[in-house]
Amino acid sequence: MKQEVIRELSTADLLERLEEEKKHLTRMRLNHAVSPLDNPHQITENKKTIARLKTELRKRQLEEEQKEQNNQ
Repeated sequence: MKQEVIRELSTADLLERLEEEKKHLTRMRLNHAVSPLDNPHQITENKKTIARLKTELRKRQLEEEQKEQNNQ
C-alpha cells in the first residue's frame, strides 16, 4: 500500500486496516512455517505496510497534540 493512499484514509479506516494487516501477517507467518510461501518477500512487504500505517497514525496523533498545545 502506497503512502499516498494511506494519507487519504480516515483515522478509523487506518485503525481497521492496521488490524487486518496484522492478522494477515500472522496468517502468512504460520503458513510459511508449515509450507514455504511461493514469494516470502510478501512477509516483508506486509511488515512495511504495517509500519507505514503506524507512522501515519502517530503523525496524526502528534498533529492533534500540537493543535491542543497551540490552543492553550
